[in-house]
Amino acid sequence: MTDASSAPTAGHSFIRQIVVADVAAGKHGGAVRTRFPPEPNGYLHLGHAKAICLDFGLAREFGGSTALRFDDTNPAKEDVEYVEAIKADVQWLGFQWDTLRHSSDYFEVLYLGAEKMIRLGKAYVCDLSAEQVRAQRGTLTEAGRNSPYRERGIEENLDLFRRMRAGEFADGARTLRAKIDMAAGNINLRDPAIYRIRRLSHQNTGDAWCIYPMYDYAHPVSDAVEGITHSFCTLEFEDHRPLYDWFLDQLDLPNDASLTEPLRRAGLWHQPSRPQQIEFARGNLDYTVMSKRKLMALVAERLVDGWDDPRMPTLAGARRRGFPPAAIRAFWERAGVTKQNSVIEFSVLENCVREVLDANAPRRMAVLDPLRLVIDNLGAGHTETIGFANHPKNPDFGTRQVPFSRELWIEREDFAEVPPKGFHRLVPGGEVRLRGVGIVRCTDLVKDAAGNVTQVHCTLDPDTRHGMPGAERKVKGTIHWVSAAHALAAEVRLYDRLFTAADPDDDSDGKSYADHLNRDSKRVVGAWLEPAAADVDAEAALQFERLGYFTADRRDHTPQRPVFNRTVTLRDTWAKVAGK
Repeated sequence: MTDASSAPTAGHSFIRQIVVADVAAGKHGGAVRTRFPPEPNGYLHLGHAKAICLDFGLAREFGGSTALRFDDTNPAKEDVEYVEAIKADVQWLGFQWDTLRHSSDYFEVLYLGAEKMIRLGKAYVCDLSAEQVRAQRGTLTEAGRNSPYRERGIEENLDLFRRMRAGEFADGARTLRAKIDMAAGNINLRDPAIYRIRRLSHQNTGDAWCIYPMYDYAHPVSDAVEGITHSFCTLEFEDHRPLYDWFLDQLDLPNDASLTEPLRRAGLWHQPSRPQQIEFARGNLDYTVMSKRKLMALVAERLVDGWDDPRMPTLAGARRRGFPPAAIRAFWERAGVTKQNSVIEFSVLENCVREVLDANAPRRMAVLDPLRLVIDNLGAGHTETIGFANHPKNPDFGTRQVPFSRELWIEREDFAEVPPKGFHRLVPGGEVRLRGVGIVRCTDLVKDAAGNVTQVHCTLDPDTRHGMPGAERKVKGTIHWVSAAHALAAEVRLYDRLFTAADPDDDSDGKSYADHLNRDSKRVVGAWLEPAAADVDAEAALQFERLGYFTADRRDHTPQRPVFNRTVTLRDTWAKVAGK
């Protein structure tokens, strides 16, 4: 597993200051217990990584614990595939949970809590449809109207709620609602639903239940019964915090052993806490969409090659593309944790990726758009090996022997018959240095019937080879190469940003996010690699010299059939496109 010892915490953010003050004051007994509570209705994306780093990082910093809890209260959208993917993503990012839980583990506690609220006169069974409830909820400037069922008696409500659980009523026929205040300025407090009837098989509990709790109810109760001390949420839940606290006030879980008895029986016991919810701004990146609904649409409509398509902003996609987890952690560390919504440039993340890969990726040579170069003053059967450092800045990476022969592949863009101004690579009659070999001069060209150059003929100046008197002779250009006789064929997938617009969600021009898809975001080419570039494991990261950072595809790559994904270019090419 990736080491996350340097994973972000909250730096010197307001959240960390709160936790520091709480620990110093002995609040929660000085303990820090956090949780990461994803809903298993899709794959995690880069924005989730910010929450993961915060939840796990802060708990680790203060010697606390973190629970991975699946918020599985909506079986219509949840799937075991997503559960397993989320666990894999958290571990890949460099973290390990202390406990693995599901909101469904607490269904019995949640049910008993709902009955307690009915007995307290704080909840009632309502027969209004979802549309009728919405119509009576009111607006930000107008109070809502009480349900005609709001004053049902306690015994009638208990009876109806138990019959809901027993499956006597149709889906949507009744709900259990909190009895708070239909005139509250915060619409979330206008008698929100606590339970609804849904006859759906659940990925964790099967068909044991036909009523399911709402997230706003399950969330605080799950936090409390797990002993969570600090419940970090994104800003859209700030208006939900009064409801979070209201449920905790009614149930008083730390002091009501009757509610938590099911936990003892199930072996899930933890002394309940009174958690506090703290909100922070979510992580937003330009040139991406982070809505699970939109990401799911991209997958369903086959606009991408699945959830782990390397163009997707999912953690599975980032992993397959070759983004190191350390780079993602460093990115969110730099972005910080605030209460101010903002959009961070994707190039900042790419620069973090470059920094990590520059230090850790061995160097290899590859040619993506091959042009044959023939060295006429070498014998037809000439073969030798040349030693190269695996990393120019770190001798601990060692060296390798690269085969060299009379015929080579070079990048087509490294030759120009009619060079543009400032071109310092190979031209007719011109010289260029072959990396690690010496200086060659272009003496002739071979063209096809259409006039396209198919071969470049050169002579090698033997005095410029390593150890010879002219080895230090200067020429302006140096190009890389691979031996045509020894090169291995590979598939290379050149990935770019999935969207052409910095804000794909901006529909002010009448376009949807799908209208901004970058049709050139994936290009597949046949490439030639030096042998040592192919003989690596899946997910190995390399720098193809002068071309960028590439990662062996975790699904398709084998040394016998190499497949590489371009992780990131050597420099930011989008700044020029955007006119920056």
